[in-house]
This record gives sequence, structure tokens and C-alpha cells, in this order.
Amino acid sequence: MAADNYPTLGAPRWPATLSRLGLWGIGFGVLAAATSGPLHRLGLAGPGVALSVLGIGLLVTVIALMLAIIGFLAARSKGVAIAQGALALSIVVGLGLVGYLLSWMRTGMGVPPIHEISTDLETPPSFVAIRPLRDKPGINPVDYVREQPGRAGQTINVPDAQRKAYPEIQPAMLAIPMDQAFARVENAVRSMGLEIVAAVPAEGRLEATATTFFFGFKDDVVVRVRAEGSGARVDVRSKSRVGVGDAGTNAKRVRALLAKLRSE
Repeated sequence: MAADNYPTLGAPRWPATLSRLGLWGIGFGVLAAATSGPLHRLGLAGPGVALSVLGIGLLVTVIALMLAIIGFLAARSKGVAIAQGALALSIVVGLGLVGYLLSWMRTGMGVPPIHEISTDLETPPSFVAIRPLRDKPGINPVDYVREQPGRAGQTINVPDAQRKAYPEIQPAMLAIPMDQAFARVENAVRSMGLEIVAAVPAEGRLEATATTFFFGFKDDVVVRVRAEGSGARVDVRSKSRVGVGDAGTNAKRVRALLAKLRSE
């Protein structure tokens, strides 16, 4: 075996012990975080369990990083031989994971904890074909909810929260007839990789489902196209099936779809 796996003769053993604990802890934390998404996507765990596994992975990684860094620095200062290359690599990987997850959490904390966005806050587009898919326990109600519980027991007015956080989300006004606008909507939705559930040109209604890459969470989208003068008005509504907040995912999706419609 390589000599650097053992402490130098006469040197304290605790730096090497901390280093090994940190190395294995980081490995476990990264593995837990990496498997949390597939657990839900493959139907092996519900959303709450999957997110809990991710949280455990983050917590274990943070603790293990502290042990690994202390062990690494102590080993160097006291002349204790350890597997420095493997430990340094694990520290870099652990810091990368923690940094990414904390950045994601910070983004979520910076937006209102709501789980749907609509360009029309007075008469939001209605889900029709998707309604049966959401009529299940634990799924957010399909109808537009104007008030929901927020942080610290407060009640959130959803339309007001959206207006304040995302004032730029407005209907798309297209200078083309309604039939052409609907065709443009359908092409844009397909180009974004959404699964079209229903497309009814006569009603100007298109419904689709988006599946997030890592966890496989499903969000539903309904687009309403109406004639407006010589052109068309397009309204978009995106709503998460689970969760109180969405970390800005629905707003990002609506913005992307509107941008595609306006740029073509």
C-alpha cells in the first residue's frame, strides 16, 4: 500500500482520521444529492422524500467539508502523511456542490413563495384537458388561487406578489391573425421541449406539461390565444403541481415562451 495512507512515525493520528472522515463524508453527501433527483424521477420516492435526501446530502457535505479541510491543513502543518490528492479533489467537488445548492436556495429565497404565474391576473387562462391529471391528493389545485399561506404564517396575495416580483410578465401582442399566432405558439412550445396535452385552435387553447430535468417535477402550462383588433393576444399561465414555491421556475418558463413568440 502507498505510504501516504498512514501517519508519519511519531506524528499525531487525528489529522489523518479527520481527513478520512471528511473524504468519506463528502462522498456520501455528494452521492445522496446526486441520487435525490432520480429517486423521484423513477417513482421511488415522493417529492418530500427526494428533497429531504437532497437536504441530508447538503448537510453531510458541509460537515464533512469542515472535517476534511481541518484534517488537510493540520496534516500539512504537522507533517502527517495523507492521501492529499484524493482529499483535495473531494474538497473541490464538495465545495462545488455546496456552492451550487446554496446559490439555488438563495435564488428561491429572493422570489415570492408562489407556484404559478399568469400574464392575465384578472381572468387567467383555464386548464381543461390537464384538469383530470391534477385532480389527485397532494397536487396543487388546478384553479387559480389568489391567496395562499406564506412564510411566518403570513397570507400571500398571489397577483400582488407576481406584479411586484415580475412586472415584466405581460401578454404577448402579435401583429398576425389568430390562426397564425396559434401555430406560432404551438411551434414555440414544442421547441421548448414541453409535452403538448391538448391543442384546440378553434378555442385558441393549448395545454402542455413541462418536466424538470433533475427531479422530474411536473409543471403545467396553458396558453390562450385571442383575436385583438387585426392581431392576436397571447396569454400564458404556468403552474407547478407540487410545492408552495417554485424558486422562480414558472416565471422563467413564461418569460422564455413570451420571448420566443415576440422574436419570431
